[in-house]
Amino acid sequence: MGMKVWIDQDLCTGDGLCEEIAPAVFTLLDDGLAYVKEGTKVFNPGGQSGMAVVPAGMEDETIESAEECPGECIFIETD
Repeated sequence: MGMKVWIDQDLCTGDGLCEEIAPAVFTLLDDGLAYVKEGTKVFNPGGQSGMAVVPAGMEDETIESAEECPGECIFIETD
């Protein structure tokens, strides 16, 4: 099962919990908003073009990040 994740920037509060829980998947940038990433590549926000593949072994942390997000802006899709 493959897992992908993206963030709706309009809902992001910039709280940073996602980066604390899953730093291999999420990063906060200078604009104060969270973004998804694959390695060092940071994705533009929203939908298919902003969707990152979750690294193997990071699925539980990614789900926890989505559940704990105060802005409810993290969206997960699975194959």
